[in-house]
This record gives sequence, structure tokens and C-alpha cells, in this order.
Amino acid sequence: MRQLTVTIPDDFYETFVSFFKHIPDVSIDENIENEIPLWQQEMVLERMKNAKPEDYTDADEALKSLKEKYGF
Repeated sequence: MRQLTVTIPDDFYETFVSFFKHIPDVSIDENIENEIPLWQQEMVLERMKNAKPEDYTDADEALKSLKEKYGF
């Protein structure tokens, strides 16, 4: 038997699962522990859409600032 990991759009999920539930010896294990809720995905996308270039900080500069502030 083989194992397969699949990423599918949310709106296709029910159709996908219902198809595979009818196949003998198929088990579906949902890993929802790392799933990001749809409301949170939408919030992040909205923030990204409204962000200005000056809102971003270079990663190296951010690490340097943290090291200086907290003495890492």
C-alpha cells in the first residue's frame, strides 16, 4: 500500500474526500493541527494588499535591531 499527501483547494475538499471514502481499504487522516483558519488567511492577504513598502523591514536589519536591543 502507498501513502499520498495532497494539497487541494478548500472548495474542492468535500468532493475529493467523498470520492475516496467509497474506495475499500482507503483511510483518510486529516491533519488539521497545522491548518490555518480561512479567516486568518484572509486577514493576512488583506494586510499584504494594504501594506506599503515602508511598512516592511529587512530581515537582517530586524535581527541586528533585536540583537542590539536584547543583547543576543
